[in-house]
Amino acid sequence: MSTAATNAYPNLSKHLRSIVAKHLPKASPEIDPSTLSNYQNFNVRHTTLDLKVLFEEKKLQGSILFDLKALSNTDKIILDSSYLKVDKVLVDGAETSFEIGDRVEPLGAQLTVNYKVTKDTQFKVQVFYETTDECTALQWLDPAQTDGKSQPYLFSQCEPIHARSFFPCFDTPSIKSTFTYFFDSPLNTLTSGLLKERKGTVYHFEQGVPIPSYLVSIASGDIVDAEIGPRSKVYSEPTFIEACKWEFENDTEKFIRTAENIVFPYEWIDYDVLILPSSMPFGGMEHPNCTFATPTLISGDRENVDVIAHELAHSWSGNLVTNCSFEHFWLNEGWTVYLERRIQGGIHGDAFRHFSAIIGWNDLKNSILSMGESAKRYSTLVQDLKDRIDPDDSFSTVPYEKGFNLLFHIEQKLGSTEKFDPFIKHYFTKFKYTSLDTYQFLDTLYGFYKDDHELLDSIDWDTWLFQPGMPPMPNFKTDLVDQCYKLAEKWVHITSECPDKLSTEFSTNDIASFGANQNGVFLDKLVDYEGVKGFTWKSKDGHHAISVMAEVYDKYPNSHNAEVLFRWFRLLVSAEVKSSYVQLADWLGTVGRMKFVRPSYKMLNLVDRDLAIKTFRKNEMMYHPICRAMVKKDLGL
Repeated sequence: MSTAATNAYPNLSKHLRSIVAKHLPKASPEIDPSTLSNYQNFNVRHTTLDLKVLFEEKKLQGSILFDLKALSNTDKIILDSSYLKVDKVLVDGAETSFEIGDRVEPLGAQLTVNYKVTKDTQFKVQVFYETTDECTALQWLDPAQTDGKSQPYLFSQCEPIHARSFFPCFDTPSIKSTFTYFFDSPLNTLTSGLLKERKGTVYHFEQGVPIPSYLVSIASGDIVDAEIGPRSKVYSEPTFIEACKWEFENDTEKFIRTAENIVFPYEWIDYDVLILPSSMPFGGMEHPNCTFATPTLISGDRENVDVIAHELAHSWSGNLVTNCSFEHFWLNEGWTVYLERRIQGGIHGDAFRHFSAIIGWNDLKNSILSMGESAKRYSTLVQDLKDRIDPDDSFSTVPYEKGFNLLFHIEQKLGSTEKFDPFIKHYFTKFKYTSLDTYQFLDTLYGFYKDDHELLDSIDWDTWLFQPGMPPMPNFKTDLVDQCYKLAEKWVHITSECPDKLSTEFSTNDIASFGANQNGVFLDKLVDYEGVKGFTWKSKDGHHAISVMAEVYDKYPNSHNAEVLFRWFRLLVSAEVKSSYVQLADWLGTVGRMKFVRPSYKMLNLVDRDLAIKTFRKNEMMYHPICRAMVKKDLGL
């Protein structure tokens, strides 16, 4: 690599510069490999989406208008598109020729507008188009697929590169723009912006903070709201609204205030939450102003609201400060998990933060193990997505938990949160409204701690950033997790040594103080014992133990908390309790969150492939297109 390239990061130590020099050409931070657009030629000054929601035809129809400034001379504007029907293109109001190229899987097709511009020219491009039934960003639900059963429903999910099937765009997080939205819909409509006006069926929203394309959103349906804080509302279908209000009203404002103390004041004015129908594929999606969230958070025990702390933290990490491509996705998710756990620690105490970190560490370990050979490519923190790699294929626990643990490791190397906190404020202030890569992060870190280069150089950066597999393990406080492990060990010991005592050795008091996270760790640990030193839950005594557990801890099989119920099913399936297979299959018809759906189908496929395929075919159209595609890959269909 040339000296000029390394000189782009002047604050790096000589030691780190040599490590970066080995990897910078491979990682290609200066080019986003997941876009087909010529985004580097333009600054997007503003974007206006003007769309009509056509429920009967299940499509959006209208236009997108870009206010552009040319950064260099070019004779064409190339936008990303995917399965869009483009009718015409105007440049400064005049109709202009265009072509849609052949599809380049999985990146879509180039929409090329033939128009010659010179550097610093300002002009406007308007594309009139409509979505098609192959759109991967939108899910259209018939009334029967909703909770209320009376109205259709539409919602979007654009991350990582599905926005190009929603609207033509420079579909890269390197490009950020302010937005105006006009959505014409017969049903209540929300988006990633602030509602300015509603005239009849037309909703006018403004987003005054620049955002990337993947954060653009729409939801339209039988949606009502309830206040959950001085600057927050929760939205859902009417039959669900009181349960949603109860779940979130105690914690949302506390989360916001705690986050503001860690970083700086919340810039987006309102923070609302939309609870979607069950087909929402993720726990939450951090659309500015309005997080879209899974109904699995509504558990009736307020045990899953910390997901909102995560999505809220994205208001700073990801939404204000963004990874420049999905090769550097850890800058979004690693920082967000770090801030989420700092929020948790600020509210529940530092022991809880460490407990959550241990859960994440175990999730990371299991995730990398489940990758098999693909871990060589997808378990590195800095990804290589060249050669038409689908960013969806690279999404895993790695950017979240490996990214968190790197930041946690830096905090511990510096000696305390007090030493690390000034950098947090500096980092988010320096890069807000922009996008960056890992090397800019490192250069900023070394620039901020100029007197601590020797300390920072003691971090094994090559292993953390560029090598596959598990990173070095940080130091965790294990008080809360030890309680779970000791109880799991007792169950295994009694089952192995004196199974006749199972009914007398355990009681509901064992888990009376456990929250959902501790229940999850306990159940995960039980599964971990399968096959260790000859122990198996598949034995007669193992089945007897699980039967006793179901009676003594009856909250598990009867839980409404998806985190707990999923782990209970995992224990039953790992023990090959055949009656649980149909129960799991039935549950898969009620949940669309990929965190639960994908591993559940994998588990079911191992023990009863016919049932797994039959269940998927039955529920296929309930799942979001992203989830549907990933489960098909998991099942080899």
